[in-house]
Amino acid sequence: MPQALSFHKMHALGNDFVVMNTMTQAILFEKPLIQHLANRHMGIGCDQLLLIETSRHADFGCRIFNADGSEAEQCGNGIRCVARFVHEEQFIQSKSISFETKAGISHILIKDYDNIQVSMGMPIFEPADIPFLIEKSSNIYELTDVSPDQLTVLSMGNPHAIVQVPSLKEYPVAEIGAKMAVHPAFPAGTNSGFIEVINRQHIRLRTFERGSGETFACGSNACAAVVAGIKNGWLDSVVRVELTYGELLIEWQGDQNSVLMTGPATSVFTGIIDI
Repeated sequence: MPQALSFHKMHALGNDFVVMNTMTQAILFEKPLIQHLANRHMGIGCDQLLLIETSRHADFGCRIFNADGSEAEQCGNGIRCVARFVHEEQFIQSKSISFETKAGISHILIKDYDNIQVSMGMPIFEPADIPFLIEKSSNIYELTDVSPDQLTVLSMGNPHAIVQVPSLKEYPVAEIGAKMAVHPAFPAGTNSGFIEVINRQHIRLRTFERGSGETFACGSNACAAVVAGIKNGWLDSVVRVELTYGELLIEWQGDQNSVLMTGPATSVFTGIIDI
């Protein structure tokens, strides 16, 4: 007999999510079910599935699954959406909310629903901790079997490879991003960010996410892109990140400081799906 699941469809600058409250409905989310829910023709359709859970270490827990069914450690855009969800549904009254993910504890401050700030934690550059299989740590790396362009590799709780390009419109994001996502140097895969520097306070970004393909926005990748730009001397400490459907504000004051991301979260519709 089919089981009815309630869900909320949300997005953050076009990066779209199916949000499910598993505190009040129990289901075993195996890979085929996740792929079905994410399917844009036969399911609901999303870049990621977000499951809100209880947590012993934070206000709430959140598990994050890519469209292909693989589990992700972190999702900056998704965390803003689930923060809006639990606040709007009055599961919590405070505008200061903590979420536990596989990457650790994220702290969120809801200024309003168009300006939700997430403390994304400190970036990680040590290759073994990203993980990135390379002999020596550096600001710049080369993977010439994928692209002639240089890249910066780091973790924001999940792995990222950042490439500066002269023009995003002309760059083969899908081709290079797909190769990077499964490159053997990244045993856990990687999210690839391609940035066009407009000036020291403004970049444009396109992202290819492992397990989902190119998405309209990726919060953790925007953070990684700005951190890479600051680390390499291209950018100042506060940067406006221009995406297809809007902007994020990213701030990083350097080593031992958490990266701060501020941006919107949008509720699209609610529904019930039989599985």
